[in-house]
Amino acid sequence: MSLLVPAAEHLPDALASESTLRRFLHGLPGVDQVGAEARAATLATRSIKRESKRWALDMAVRMTDLTTLEGADTPGKVRALSAKAVRPDPSDPTCPSVAAVCVYGDLAGEAAAVVAGSGVHVAAVATAFPSGRASLAVKLADTRDAVAAGADEIDMVIDRGAFLCGRYGEVLEEIVQVKQACGPAHLKVILETGELATLDNARRAAWLAMAGGADFVKTSTGKVTPAATLPVTLVLLEAVRDFAALTGRAVGVKAAGGIRSAKDAIRYLVMVNEVAGERWLTPEAFRFGASTLLNDLLLQRAKQRTGAYAGPDYFTID
Repeated sequence: MSLLVPAAEHLPDALASESTLRRFLHGLPGVDQVGAEARAATLATRSIKRESKRWALDMAVRMTDLTTLEGADTPGKVRALSAKAVRPDPSDPTCPSVAAVCVYGDLAGEAAAVVAGSGVHVAAVATAFPSGRASLAVKLADTRDAVAAGADEIDMVIDRGAFLCGRYGEVLEEIVQVKQACGPAHLKVILETGELATLDNARRAAWLAMAGGADFVKTSTGKVTPAATLPVTLVLLEAVRDFAALTGRAVGVKAAGGIRSAKDAIRYLVMVNEVAGERWLTPEAFRFGASTLLNDLLLQRAKQRTGAYAGPDYFTID
């Protein structure tokens, strides 16, 4: 069931001032946390038919943003990861490429050189990731530098301190300006839901990001626990579904952090289909932010193809 939100023509008025923005966000229906957790748990028990599992595994591969965001990242590591993104399983030419390689902005050029012409995107984290603790000028420069280096997707973090203090207009304006700094690059807005504390805050932050021009709303940086969870992803899927019904603009969802197994990925795909609908079952509308997930997806694909599991070290460990 869709939320009771203002008609589309009233949305600009809701964003006109801090007070109207606050009224709009706090006027969104509250999330029934018990109900959300129960529905997420029920959807997690759904099984898919055997003939659909190969499709689901391939779709999960295609939706993966293969990620390395460590202080010890090197150009060589990023180039190797980017090569794997293009050809995840060199022994199987039917294996699709992943959606994107996600790296720090200063290494975006290394990734772009490897994936050029493959259709794999280069996502760079920006805006003082993961804390978001920097001036707006620094955040905008960070974004422009990443795009100039070759990123065609930017994963920004919101200022959680400003959000939790109720300075919603400040958060909105920052998203708007980062979106402008992205130029042609798509913008994913990381909410860091583990720090927002409640599902109500997750819903409000998602609407704020979408109003600011986000192309995706993303759960987490992967640096905070809890990261992606089924209940919070359910709330974000409801938000993008209702925003699309209100405005006609479809915004994607990226679940990032802690998703490590093919079984978990399939649970998320079931939720996407049941909550948002088939329209979101594409890499253009749903992503996994992960590093080790891809390896399990490849192991499960090999099992489907050959009837036997490969050894756990058959694929590179990322």
